[in-house]
Amino acid sequence: MTLIVGDNAPDFSLTNQFGEIVSLSDFRGKKAVALVFYPLAFSGICTGELCELRDNFGVFETEGVELIAVSVDSKFVQKSFAEQEGYKFSVLADFWPHGGTAKAYGVFNEEAGIAQRATFVINKDGQIAAKFVTSVGQPRSFAEYKKAIEAL
Repeated sequence: MTLIVGDNAPDFSLTNQFGEIVSLSDFRGKKAVALVFYPLAFSGICTGELCELRDNFGVFETEGVELIAVSVDSKFVQKSFAEQEGYKFSVLADFWPHGGTAKAYGVFNEEAGIAQRATFVINKDGQIAAKFVTSVGQPRSFAEYKKAIEAL
């Protein structure tokens, strides 16, 4: 299923690096969400992208946007990754069922068993306000995040 701008974002409940359950519905009516799918923790491009988000976290905070990153790694890997890199945002484990949330968003690469690099900016009403997807080997531009957040 391919989601487009204007679609309702599928709800999910996943475990973050602290063992807490985070659901998209927790933010409905309260905050917009930047949902960032990435292939694997501790890989070069993924680390670079998430560190850029970490370094620009104030952009999300200032605009009242909840930043959430998701990969198929386990919560234990996510915890280690987040601690090592100093991520102050939720890093969720889409571990079991393997890639279930990425599949719901139409960004799971079955052949590789990982999520594509995909970002969904979801408004307070739970609708997709922006979407950008790149290939596994191509990092996303932070300018796209800024543009999507400014348009909320």
